[in-house]
Amino acid sequence: MNVVDAMTPREDVVTVELPGTREDVLEYLQEQSFSSVPVVSETDERLEYRGLISRDVLIEQPDEDQLVMLMDEVPTTTAETPLEEVAQLMVDEGARRVPVVDGEFEGIVTVTDVIHAIATGDQETDDTVGSYASESVNTTYEGAPLTVAERELFYANVPYAVALDGDGRMCGVLTEVDIIDVARIVEGEEETGNNFPDQDAEWSWEGIKGVGSRYLPTRDIEIPNGPVSEFMTDEVVTVSAQTSIQNVAQKMISNDIEQIPMVTGEQLVGIARDVDLLEALYE
Repeated sequence: MNVVDAMTPREDVVTVELPGTREDVLEYLQEQSFSSVPVVSETDERLEYRGLISRDVLIEQPDEDQLVMLMDEVPTTTAETPLEEVAQLMVDEGARRVPVVDGEFEGIVTVTDVIHAIATGDQETDDTVGSYASESVNTTYEGAPLTVAERELFYANVPYAVALDGDGRMCGVLTEVDIIDVARIVEGEEETGNNFPDQDAEWSWEGIKGVGSRYLPTRDIEIPNGPVSEFMTDEVVTVSAQTSIQNVAQKMISNDIEQIPMVTGEQLVGIARDVDLLEALYE
């Protein structure tokens, strides 16, 4: 099976054309729940691929308006590349969406496209998920403010956190998609200096700052400060170590999720991410 058999063709890909605005990109990511959007420019009757803009970059660079400064350089592939090769490329480069380029922009192939091929049996594998799932699980507390949980995801460099209740039991899953869904851009003025937050307040993130009293124009992405429990998915789909790779892929597609906790009985023992399943295609 080749990339052309799994990819989304150019006519079905929503893109952002230069110069464009960050608001256009954020709105698209919120509506589509994708992790990034391709940026193109039309030259000489060709649609030229320029780069990708991810939701992570939008959050981490809230003051940057120029799309060209927000674009990530990611690897590309061609339509005739075997799917096993692009799966390995995705894992090696940490690329969830790989543009398909052959002189011009032809489409995009995503991790979800490969997972769909596994789920339908078009890309065969007989392995079980226990061989590929990770025993290291990123977690957060269900009562933690969403702003703190977002930082936890960022510093752990993963797109999810399994939420635990007061007894340490799994009670939900929070993803970066959940966060971007409720994020919004705010503009205005912010007073700095003469501002001494209570360092002993629960969930205090920053200490005292005294930089003189002044107003600064601000433009940022605002994330609600409610508890994780308000934004997480509490009906958690799970698998066991003996679940087949194809069955796990089917659960991911049917539930529109990118990771599934692995359990033994009711005990959380690992996490199976969609990118983990890709390794079964070439190892």
